[in-house]
Amino acid sequence: MREHDIDYQKPDGNPDLQGIDRRCFMKMGTILAGGLGAFGSLIGCTDSKQRIRLPGRLEKDGTVVVRAGCPAHNCGGRCVLKLFLREGEIVRIETDDRPTDEISDPQLRACIRGRAYRRRQYHPDRLKYPMKRTGKRGEGKFERISWDEALDLLAHELKRVKAKYGNSAILVPYGTGSYNQTNGRQTAARLINLFGGSLGFYNSYSWACISRATPYVYGTSVTGNQRQDWVNSKYIIMWGWNPAEMRDGTNSEYYIKKARQNGAKVICIDPRMSMSATSLADEWIPIRPGTDTALMSAMAFVIISEGLHDKEFISRCCIGFDKSQMPEGLENEESYTDYIFGTHDGQPKTPEWAEAITGIPQQTIIRIAREYGSIKPAMLYQGYGMQRRAYGEQPVLGGCVLAAITGNVGVSGGWASGIALQADDGGPFWNIFPVGRNPVRASIPVFLWTEAILRGKEMGAREGVRGVDKLDNNLKLIWCVASNILINQHADTNRSAEILRDESLVEFICVQDQFMTPSARFADLVLPACTQFEVWGIEDGWKYGDEVIMMPKVLEPAYESKSDYQIAADLAERLGLRDEYTLGRNEYEWIEWSVRYYRNTRFPDIPDLETLHELNRGVYTNPVTEPKIAFRDFRADPGKHPLNTPSGKIELFSKTLFDMRQPDTIPPVPKYIQEWESPFGEESKQYPLQALGHHYMSRVHSTHDGIDWLEEAFPQRLFMNPIDAQARGIRDGEQVLIYNDRGKISIPCRITNKIMPGVVNIPQGAWWEPDKDGIDRRGNVNVLTSHRWTPLAFGNAQHTIMVEVKSHK
Repeated sequence: MREHDIDYQKPDGNPDLQGIDRRCFMKMGTILAGGLGAFGSLIGCTDSKQRIRLPGRLEKDGTVVVRAGCPAHNCGGRCVLKLFLREGEIVRIETDDRPTDEISDPQLRACIRGRAYRRRQYHPDRLKYPMKRTGKRGEGKFERISWDEALDLLAHELKRVKAKYGNSAILVPYGTGSYNQTNGRQTAARLINLFGGSLGFYNSYSWACISRATPYVYGTSVTGNQRQDWVNSKYIIMWGWNPAEMRDGTNSEYYIKKARQNGAKVICIDPRMSMSATSLADEWIPIRPGTDTALMSAMAFVIISEGLHDKEFISRCCIGFDKSQMPEGLENEESYTDYIFGTHDGQPKTPEWAEAITGIPQQTIIRIAREYGSIKPAMLYQGYGMQRRAYGEQPVLGGCVLAAITGNVGVSGGWASGIALQADDGGPFWNIFPVGRNPVRASIPVFLWTEAILRGKEMGAREGVRGVDKLDNNLKLIWCVASNILINQHADTNRSAEILRDESLVEFICVQDQFMTPSARFADLVLPACTQFEVWGIEDGWKYGDEVIMMPKVLEPAYESKSDYQIAADLAERLGLRDEYTLGRNEYEWIEWSVRYYRNTRFPDIPDLETLHELNRGVYTNPVTEPKIAFRDFRADPGKHPLNTPSGKIELFSKTLFDMRQPDTIPPVPKYIQEWESPFGEESKQYPLQALGHHYMSRVHSTHDGIDWLEEAFPQRLFMNPIDAQARGIRDGEQVLIYNDRGKISIPCRITNKIMPGVVNIPQGAWWEPDKDGIDRRGNVNVLTSHRWTPLAFGNAQHTIMVEVKSHK
């Protein structure tokens, strides 16, 4: 591990270190990073505005123990780390060891990514100083420059593009690399909004279809009970859901285990035998990707045919179930049961019909339909992978409708499905750092930013543009903060690279990160950002949870790196906006402000920041002893507590969707629609295998790629069923070429029965490394993905991929 030299001089905007009694820090012959240590549990450092008390317990061997939040990289969890520091360096990482209640307030225990974070923190490839491009875009040729030159250049380019094109030609793209308030995209967004704004965007790469579709059924995204209620469920379907690997809220897998201990049966429906299927489920049911709505429809056929649906609940709380419940004037249109029994299209959605599509035996379909329809209460939890596909809105709607017709809505142990933000307040905020209002009215779907580069002035409502009839600009400047979206994580990587190489399209690109990512290689200016251990921060839970997690500054910024907030503040100085941007606050004071914000909203009894650090628990929690149940009041009295839908009820048939008049792609009832790349389509003759790109245990999207400990445990490789391997003469461990019309990947192959025949899996997030022939040698699945978007949410469909595989000697 490399030594860190810590300067006594005050960094601009940081707490003053000059007033510290240095003898406290020098006990072991060096400064303990961030002011940790010395005689007792806490020492103080002062500046002109406040006394800052920093956490830390001194052990007998001179080690300082600090509890802090795991760096927030959007892994799906928010956990507590126990950091052991010696001579200003993290020497060991453990996790939450608080004595807690196992249901109301369990420990927030970190996974291998958090526990291995030293290997990222001290990685030799950390960006060390600002750099300016010297070669062609994408070549990765840069020269070192000073911070003054770098910030002057970025300020100049922002002013130039604003003057020549207007603010709508600027984009601060989607980025989820940091969520600790003072590090992350939000710091840049605040400044750009003060500067006059930028092209806005809505939705996300993660939740585009599920967040858009859920309210068409329920009128809200708050459709989930608090997780402490999961232990009351008796039947749980994990539908494409893998919390053991991607978390989806720290402790989600733990609550499933507790439910199982209480007698719940758990089944996992997934093309892969995931870590969740292996560790949490009683049964794995492999399903052909993209056919989830066919299975849901066949389950509904069984449930309704055998009278297992909740007739009383449907009658009181739903519309659109059958002809008698249709909206006024639409009595002759296709109701939900009309679709299920084939009244209009002539095809009943029987288990036999679904078997041919899904690959699941009809007897299995009948059995799980009966179980879900008769074992009460039951929970159908939808994962997010199946909605990142062509027509990804349909399985979201289908899951919501199944939950409704079985009466599993508004009851303890049940689950309304959909995006399922937690009752009754929607759950954690994630980002509370105030970005302000964007003066630019126009916004686009987040996935369509490459379209805005190529043909922004042509884009209108047909491409999901909001706020204006048409865009008035093509994108000309990108300031990319805490994001690898420009190259690595966007669809069709080779296409993205071709677009960004053309300097006549985007005229200036700045990337702000901790490493030279594939996106950074295409920048004109690269700025080194510090890690979350090197700046004051704070975070709350991920989707679920009732906690606030401390993120104290425990190390000084490495090399010449700065926090995202400090970079924006220094840039604001050059734009004449420093006072408006900072409001006179440094990073620590913004975290004090954040605590006050939490106190005024979800956590009225939270102590002040100094007290929180004194406790050195790493987290403040609100134990949940009586979990909230979504739609409980609505179920009891739908007239008194109507939903925010046009009818005030659960809409199994959506008149809003019907009025869009796009029945083939946006039907008013959930339907199975064959994907545009499918094993049943013409393209399967050339590319017969469906490909997935699941979230891998060794990475958080693309963060952590190349970290040696994680790489050793979970190497990048293609997963393939023995039947498909044998047909191609491929052996386990062999180098293989995975390809389609969009690109080629060459990585080793792992032959396993844990993936169904006809499907291969390339874990997403590997950093794109093309060789001289353009073949990616690292295994970035987005080399193969399509930039085509879904019809309703305009969301990414990056899991809809057809490929072929062959040996690659």
